Amino acid sequence: MKSSTKKKIISLEELKKEIRCAKQQQKTVVSTSGCFDILHAGHVTYLEEAKAKGDVLIVLLNSDSSVRALKGSTRPIVPEKERAVVLAGLESVDFVCIFSDRTPCAVIDSIKPDIVIKGGDYAGKHIPEMDSVAAYGGRVEYVNVVDGCSTTNIVEKIIKTMEESS
Repeated sequence: MKSSTKKKIISLEELKKEIRCAKQQQKTVVSTSGCFDILHAGHVTYLEEAKAKGDVLIVLLNSDSSVRALKGSTRPIVPEKERAVVLAGLESVDFVCIFSDRTPCAVIDSIKPDIVIKGGDYAGKHIPEMDSVAAYGGRVEYVNVVDGCSTTNIVEKIIKTMEESS
């Protein structure tokens, strides 16, 4: 499912239409969610593994207000529209849809992906998405996370480097 970057960033209503089409074609729809603030190798690996679980990968992207609610007033570093463009530029990502709640549960309830992907660091923990997915018969699967790769680590390294150079 190839398309230009801008065509990959879609509203929830457009996403519902795309999913209906994909399911009519017997395609497996996979979704994942996150802030994806400063894209790094861990994100790319995670998204490639998520895509390998199905045919269509949807990234549900936390809006700026959602990121602030989750991560604090200094985040996100990169605004939502720019984060969406970067994600949409990845070959593994078919669609990006921005949401404003603290969790993607309302969107998941609405689009009903076959598989919801979370990082392996969530395995064995109860996450809100589990209840949404269980309600319609989907499933949650986990992919590996790359140790040491995080936006927080990148930000801390930048701060340390700036402090050392001044």
